[in-house]
Amino acid sequence: MYRTPLIIFAVVTAAFAAWAHWPHSPLPDGVVADRLVVHKAARELDLYDGDAVVRSYSVALGAEPTGPKTRKRDGRTPEGRYIIDYRKEDSAFHRALHISYPRADQVAAARLRGEPPGGLIMIHGLPNGRAWIGRLHRISDWTTGCIAVTNDEIEELWRVVPNGTRIEIQP
Repeated sequence: MYRTPLIIFAVVTAAFAAWAHWPHSPLPDGVVADRLVVHKAARELDLYDGDAVVRSYSVALGAEPTGPKTRKRDGRTPEGRYIIDYRKEDSAFHRALHISYPRADQVAAARLRGEPPGGLIMIHGLPNGRAWIGRLHRISDWTTGCIAVTNDEIEELWRVVPNGTRIEIQP
C-alpha cells in the first residue's frame, strides 16, 4: 500500500539529485573570455569570446533582484558596466570573481542620499560546505546582491575569465 509512493518519491529524488550534479562538457583549453553579460530578468550569464557566446550559465541573484543596486544591504544585484578586477580564492563561497561595483558616480549618488553604496559584489560558487546543493540553488534568488553559479561553473569561469574582463549587468 505505501510501497508505490515510496518508490515514486525515491525515483523523483534520485532524478533531482542527478540533474543537480550532472556535469556539462568543459570549455576547451585556450578559451579566454573577453566579455560577460548578465541578463537579470532571464537569470542568465553569457560568456563571450569576440562576438560569439561561448557558454551561458543559469544564475541566482540578490534576494531583491528587480532594479539597480542603490545602497548597501538592499538585496539587489547592480546594473551597468563594470570589470572583473580581482579574484578571491579563500571566499566564504567556492571561489569568487570581484565585480568593480560601485563606480565613482554610484558612490557620489549614494553619498547625496546619505546612504552607503554597498560593495563586495562577486560572481561566486556555493557557500563552502554546501556543494551538494548543485543546480538546485537556482530555485530562488538568495545572494545579498552577488551572482551565484555552481561550484563547477565558477571553476570554469575562474579558468577562462581573466582580471580586467568587462562585465555588463542588464535589467
